[in-house]
Amino acid sequence: MSGHIAKLSHQVFFWLKNPDSAEDLEQLLIGIRSLSAIETVRGMHVGVPAATEQRPVIDNSYSASELLFFDSIEDQNAYQTHPLHEQFIADYSHLWSKVMVFDSISRATENEFGL
Repeated sequence: MSGHIAKLSHQVFFWLKNPDSAEDLEQLLIGIRSLSAIETVRGMHVGVPAATEQRPVIDNSYSASELLFFDSIEDQNAYQTHPLHEQFIADYSHLWSKVMVFDSISRATENEFGL
């Protein structure tokens, strides 16, 4: 870890139209990974629901997720209008039935992370 803390996280959850299609899921994951080429993206985690213990607070009904990190709201705004992001939507939106986004800005200091 470099000691740099990205200030904004952008968490996106996707529900596939065909949730049982391994091919659709793989296509979507390839598309999501392509977004890491956008210059303002500081970090990325791409995943699928974990097989964790079932609890009332867990929603694992989604098919795939991405967690992106940005240095600022301006960087995240630039990502939203970047040609690669717009191409991702054009190429892959036919695969999903629902998308939910959760953006958050860090209130932590570097000292809180022990850096």
